[in-house]
Amino acid sequence: MKTASTLARILLGLLFTTFGLNGFLHFIPMGAVSGLAGQYLGALAMSHYLSVVFALQLISGMLLLSNRFVPFALTLLAPVIVNILLFHIFLAPSGLAMAVVATVLWIAVAYPMRPTFAVLLQPRPAVR
Repeated sequence: MKTASTLARILLGLLFTTFGLNGFLHFIPMGAVSGLAGQYLGALAMSHYLSVVFALQLISGMLLLSNRFVPFALTLLAPVIVNILLFHIFLAPSGLAMAVVATVLWIAVAYPMRPTFAVLLQPRPAVR
């Protein structure tokens, strides 16, 4: 299980480091997106919202690759992955496979760390 989690962490780190860098350096050509998905991405790009998302992806990917602050990196990536998944479910189904792969990798890394995240699910945490 530890080997699978480590491999998933490295793959997830590579995935988000690569696509985070691509958001700034544009070394992977992206085709034009049409329809509602294109309008949505256009609005995000014009508002510079995507710059923040790409920075979060890059930082999280590098943290995962360095094996430092992994729970923090997973926490930063969770809403990004949810948005990627929802975007591909509702607006651009052609990229759904990659979104599912990212989700499965995130779960594979997060599952062994459930005790770390268990405190988030307490209805009334103890305050010191």
